[in-house]
Amino acid sequence: MIIALGNDHIVTDTKIKISEMLKAMGHKVIDVGTYDHTRTHYPIYGLRVANLVRDGKADYGVVLCGTGVGISTAADKNQGVRAALVADTTTAKYAKEHLNANVISFGGAVVGEHLAEEIVKTFLAADYLGEDDDLVKKIDAVESKDNPEQHDNPHFYDHEMKLWDEGFYHD
Repeated sequence: MIIALGNDHIVTDTKIKISEMLKAMGHKVIDVGTYDHTRTHYPIYGLRVANLVRDGKADYGVVLCGTGVGISTAADKNQGVRAALVADTTTAKYAKEHLNANVISFGGAVVGEHLAEEIVKTFLAADYLGEDDDLVKKIDAVESKDNPEQHDNPHFYDHEMKLWDEGFYHD
């Protein structure tokens, strides 16, 4: 399988461990960053992973930030992506089996390294059961239209990054 990984600066070390584990399992990994601990904004990486999954360039995505909430929300805002925030293996399995999730998220600062690895393994090993097709169709129907300004646009966050560089953001 091809797995896209994305993270913010808080959890780079955890993402690297997950990447190494996935490669050892024989998966191809597309790591969209970030690659160090320089402060950054997680929506950039959630979007990058979502684009890869949406376009079929990755089979699944794994996104993580401090709590997992922000990057999961960012990834889920993209047509064709069903991102699930999970904190345990049971939820990861359910997300795949019943909601046909194609991206999972968790908080690297909340979930320990070994549990994070088990969550990813459980998610990838699970299969969508298809018994909830009507529910998944209803979830997908919420996506009323694509956002062409955002999809596959490497400059989508240019304005925000300029403001960041100028010190506008103080978070």
